[in-house]
Amino acid sequence: MNFELTEQQQMVQTAVREFARNEIAPLAREYDEAEKFPRKQLEGLAELGLLGMIIPEEYGGAGFDSVSYALALEEIAKADASVAVIVGVTNSVCGYPILSWGTEEQKQKYLVPLAKGEMLGAFCLSEPQAGSDAGNLKTHAEADGDFYILNGTKSWVTNGGEAGVYIVMAVTGENNGLKEITSFLIEGETKGFTVSSVEHKMGQRASQTTEMSLTDVKVPKENLLGGLGNGLKVAFSSLDNGRIGIASLSVGIAQAALEEANSYAKDRTAFGQPIAEFQAIQFKLADMTTETQAARLLTLRAAAMKDANHKQTGIFASMAKLFASENANRVCAEAIQIHGGNGYSRHYNVEKYYRDARITTIYEGTSEIQRIVISRGILK
Repeated sequence: MNFELTEQQQMVQTAVREFARNEIAPLAREYDEAEKFPRKQLEGLAELGLLGMIIPEEYGGAGFDSVSYALALEEIAKADASVAVIVGVTNSVCGYPILSWGTEEQKQKYLVPLAKGEMLGAFCLSEPQAGSDAGNLKTHAEADGDFYILNGTKSWVTNGGEAGVYIVMAVTGENNGLKEITSFLIEGETKGFTVSSVEHKMGQRASQTTEMSLTDVKVPKENLLGGLGNGLKVAFSSLDNGRIGIASLSVGIAQAALEEANSYAKDRTAFGQPIAEFQAIQFKLADMTTETQAARLLTLRAAAMKDANHKQTGIFASMAKLFASENANRVCAEAIQIHGGNGYSRHYNVEKYYRDARITTIYEGTSEIQRIVISRGILK
């Protein structure tokens, strides 16, 4: 068992770390405060090929393996989790399902501009009444000649209003009393497909999250993704991949908070000595470091299993997402505790990391859903 990164993986890690440190981190606080979408930073990431990391070179992508992808997202998230989630959604739950389920025509039409950074991607599964209950969709698609007409509402859409292509799940009928759900590719400028509201969030505020309304949206039949009735298969396979991305993002947030706490503990004095000299602080840092390393290794293992097409990749992706996201929340809470009252102030970065971390146990499958996935895998 070899835990060393390949030379190429190290090069990816170093290049992304340098860009994130120099171009993303300095503006992260400003963009968070203003809820400003980071277009400039995304242009730079596109030039590095990072908006098409997992897209093969034949479609204009970088063709990274999953381990390199995980390493890159961690480095971006250390600088700003908002940028990381924009990149992650475009790659994991938009680019990847098109690559896995799309026709050659769909790949040429959408993967190439995604890979070049000419457009962003988005994923529309959740609805106001259907979060974890993915089978309870109300968005409906009616066949009409060579088209489908879609009506409904999608919620919690990352990159909503900014994406050039959206993967949208809709009900197309019933099969044995169960809803038949189909996946559609819808372009951002399609008539009737609009942003009905923008969410003002606790954290990751520079990423745009919206509610999207579909009013008589006309979609050609050639834009079905994965065939009629396979929408949940498309969605769940995409989320397996996306969970590795969220785990990587969570590791990045935790690492950033850990480094801030470590530095602060060395500089802050109390009772005549740096607080890092107190055993209570040392124990916190020891636990934070150990658990973040464990989260990183679990995440990289899931990524390596995906590269090897291992049949248990989905279970390990859920374990990585569960552990890394909950660890990010623990580490950020402890980082604030080490900072004392200063940690509660927006003058210190740990306050932002804490807000950014909170969503990681919720989106792309809550911790409760991950435990269901893991337990079913164990019992099987």
